[in-house]
Amino acid sequence: MLGGLYGQSLTLLTDLYQLSMAAAAWKTGIEDREAVFHLLFRRAPFGSGFTVAAGLATALEYLKEMRFREDDLRYLAGLRVGSGEPMFEAGFLDHLRGLELRLDVDAVPEGTVVFPQEPLLRVSGAIVPCMLLETPLLDLINFQTLIATKAARVCIAAQGEPVLEFGLRRAQGVDGAVSAARAAYIGGCAASSDVLAGKLLGIPVSGTHAHSWVMLFDSEKEAFDAYARAMPHNVVLLVDTYDSLHGVRNAIETGKWLRAQGRDLSGIRLDSGDLAWLSIQARKLLDAAGFEKTVIYASNELDENVIESLKQQGAKIGAWGVGTRLVTGAEDAALGGVYKLTAMREKGGPWKRRIKLSEQSAKISVPGILQTRRFIAGGEFLGDLIYDLEDGEPSRTLIDLIDVTRRKTIPEGIAHEDLLVPVVRGGKVVYAPPPLAASRERTQRQVGHLHPGIKRFVNPHQYPVGLDPTLHERRLRMILEARRL
Repeated sequence: MLGGLYGQSLTLLTDLYQLSMAAAAWKTGIEDREAVFHLLFRRAPFGSGFTVAAGLATALEYLKEMRFREDDLRYLAGLRVGSGEPMFEAGFLDHLRGLELRLDVDAVPEGTVVFPQEPLLRVSGAIVPCMLLETPLLDLINFQTLIATKAARVCIAAQGEPVLEFGLRRAQGVDGAVSAARAAYIGGCAASSDVLAGKLLGIPVSGTHAHSWVMLFDSEKEAFDAYARAMPHNVVLLVDTYDSLHGVRNAIETGKWLRAQGRDLSGIRLDSGDLAWLSIQARKLLDAAGFEKTVIYASNELDENVIESLKQQGAKIGAWGVGTRLVTGAEDAALGGVYKLTAMREKGGPWKRRIKLSEQSAKISVPGILQTRRFIAGGEFLGDLIYDLEDGEPSRTLIDLIDVTRRKTIPEGIAHEDLLVPVVRGGKVVYAPPPLAASRERTQRQVGHLHPGIKRFVNPHQYPVGLDPTLHERRLRMILEARRL
């Protein structure tokens, strides 16, 4: 996807402080120290009971191509500080010129449901490349995870009826549009209106016509007939330019002409007004005229909450075009993912855990080399255990990160899987991302394993996530020690 959009190097898709820290690490001679970072988020977006991981394949594409090219280095060499001195020494730029990403990365596959505090990625290796990856990884994972989650919620509300991503014209720029289309498809959308996303990613594309088509003609009926003659194999008519129910009647007349040609009226689209009432009345008109299979599409500022309300009102809508509120991630502008150092060592030496404190309990990091173990029984996810790989086989007791009195013990014999899988070893990508359709199917399966209470939109049930007791005790001890410093 990135190669299809951008022809130049994206290595400088990073914040300046990453390069400044890398320069300082090189200058002080600690560039060979090894570190472990974890990418995670602290709060689920939209008040959701779950989140859908996305963006990994795009991140791997970035990692494959990340290297400092001569035009990158020339730009960095030209940067000056307030005194007029070069920001970066020539020796550091030479170091970047020969920099190799000999890192190990483990990640959660796209389409996996995840929860706050669980690592989506673990990055380990030399400190400088680990530092340089913070911003690009957050940029590529945060947004797509946000949109995939929104799409999954919208698809839950649609109850199996197709959801079409119609947000290109309202998206945040070119990459925002393509990335949103990709993530929305992973989240469960059936198609996108974005033709470039279709070309680059193989996403099915779908669309109808605009009000301007109707307004080009002297009458709505004339516009419908002209469209049907031009596109008889794909006739979905937008009926609300002047009067929605009169538009439905005109569409029926055009549909009768199509049937005389051996075709059919695929659908009508409602884009304004009382969608519940209009869809019910439109369905009556269509059925009475023998167009029982003609689908009623709806659009107009839809999201999961509006769709759920329309369903409760008995709306007769068969497909949903969701745009602005999907591709922009309304009502949450960002996922809020973070990238935290959790362990470091001198090259080849023993690991030393690191912890970040905060006045907010949710912002206190979890030290170690982390993995998440998920337990499942009877087709339902029971809980997730975060543990340190160096502690060996973990227990089955989950201790809540915020309220340590909340604990859950998983019975022996319950099946489990570890969520982080190897994707990069020694700087080489060792993971073949599945086709987008497979990631979309994974999302549907994963969401299907969640208890219904976790999927509700208002006050969802809190899915159990906790620390292994050994990790919990170490973290508590490190917090107390750090408080005394």
